Amino acid sequence: MEQNQSSISFFGRIALAFRVLFDSELARRAASLSAPERPAPAAPPERVHASGLLVLNAFQREGRLIDFLQQDVAAFSDEEVGAAARVVHGGCRRVLQQYFELQPATPEAEGSAITVPQGFDAGRLRLTGNVSGSPPFRGTVKHHGWIAKEIRLPALSDAMDPRVVAPAEVELA
Repeated sequence: MEQNQSSISFFGRIALAFRVLFDSELARRAASLSAPERPAPAAPPERVHASGLLVLNAFQREGRLIDFLQQDVAAFSDEEVGAAARVVHGGCRRVLQQYFELQPATPEAEGSAITVPQGFDAGRLRLTGNVSGSPPFRGTVKHHGWIAKEIRLPALSDAMDPRVVAPAEVELA
């Protein structure tokens, strides 16, 4: 039987075992080689989702989106809701443009006819209505969808608590 150059003979392994028994540094290195690798501790949910919380923070800071959505607008007039929506829209649009470059998921305009080929990307095209049979399908674009072409989120500092979506504001007298 041919022996691989990197394999150690039986007596070589016995000699190495005795060296490991009497050489603490060699024993430590050997133990670290055979020790199972410990998985990194799981990040807390607020760290896992920090980028989403950061965007929510920006929408609140610039457009007061959370305040608007948490408010029961049923008691307000359409004019009051519309005026508030204009302010929210402007601030949130700035945030969206600051952090993302978006493009339509399909180049066809809304309302135009489209042929959905066999093997289409179901992540980009969602079929609605009377869906039966096999592609190709003929339909009408109801919404062109959106794809994030570029994402420019800032890095989050370890010192920052990402759960704080909007700090309480306190005006001092």
